[in-house]
Amino acid sequence: MALTLKLPTAAGALETYSIRGTPPTKPAVGVKFNRIAYSAAHVVANPLAAVNPWLDCAVDWDATIAYRQHLWKLGLGVAEAMDTAQRGMGMDWPTSLELIRRSLDAARDVPGALVASGCGTDHLAVENARSVDDVIRAYEEQMAAIEKLGGKLIVMASRALARVATSPADYERVYGRILSQAKQPVVLHWLGDMFDPALAGYWGSSDADRAMDTALGVIAANPSKVDGIKISLLDKDKEIAMRRRLPAGVRMYTGDDFNYAELIAGDGFGSEPTHGKSDALLGIFDAIAPAAAAALGELAQGNVERFHAILGPTVPLSRHIFQAPTRFYKTGVVFMAWLNGHQKHFTMVGGQQSTRSLPHLAELFRLADAANLLELPDAAARRMKTLLALHGIE
Repeated sequence: MALTLKLPTAAGALETYSIRGTPPTKPAVGVKFNRIAYSAAHVVANPLAAVNPWLDCAVDWDATIAYRQHLWKLGLGVAEAMDTAQRGMGMDWPTSLELIRRSLDAARDVPGALVASGCGTDHLAVENARSVDDVIRAYEEQMAAIEKLGGKLIVMASRALARVATSPADYERVYGRILSQAKQPVVLHWLGDMFDPALAGYWGSSDADRAMDTALGVIAANPSKVDGIKISLLDKDKEIAMRRRLPAGVRMYTGDDFNYAELIAGDGFGSEPTHGKSDALLGIFDAIAPAAAAALGELAQGNVERFHAILGPTVPLSRHIFQAPTRFYKTGVVFMAWLNGHQKHFTMVGGQQSTRSLPHLAELFRLADAANLLELPDAAARRMKTLLALHGIE
């Protein structure tokens, strides 16, 4: 007998929904991916901590690291302490550094585990940034702390730099200084203002093409210090145009949570083998980890149609999770982890579970089911019913 429950619609009505409950495709064992794939991983809050949830950060460290171990077992890397981990939306720098330390320690017990860690300027309050030199010092402080732990850097976009920079030359100066000091090649990080309004005009221009020219100039001046660049502009044509212009050996890491399937598959065009396709550094891979791993395994074996058959149905779910206001996507990511039993509660750092409506979460449930992403359908249905009851729907 089919599992059914009453779900709200966008129009405010209730409808009976029958769960398909098809389990996720299991990744093939022992297949090495032919793309580098990082999942930007979420953090699990500690709901028993006696803190002010809108102001204080309390992390359940055991559950948070357990989720990273889940990602590594699937063959995915972890992009640590990024915006998916609520960096800048509840996670402060001291807690982020502790997260990085614990993640790097745990990775040492997993052969081949990949970790790259977010290095930013978020300990420098934006209103206290007075000059480019302030931004450089802030980057250097986090850079030194992460490299001391042996971590690989993801140089995150800086709200402080966006505030104080007056021209592309300021960006060139900051990134040139940071890259010159890096102990190993870094991943640069270009996050569009749909993810963070404070980053509007990044790279010194509100025109994306001019901004891209500046970013490419920084990379061209320091090619040996740049592993790749992650861009999250939700514009596949701009990503493709940029990856074709990257220097030899520099990768494009897609951060496009709307078009990742086709960008990872690639178009085969480009002067370098890495420039006809995108690698991945994606928040959505946290929520769709089993499907992502299975699809990447198929792609590595040349089964492109099977890759799209597995990953394609996840795209509507991702577009829903990342719908505007895009910065609230973390709520959907954590909701998926709760539905699938990877954490015991739907409570988030900063109280961010409140940023999406019940109809939004109900549609997320439907789309997750349609994408074959409910790992334990019976348990997921019980948890959805619990959430509905909390909102007065019995």
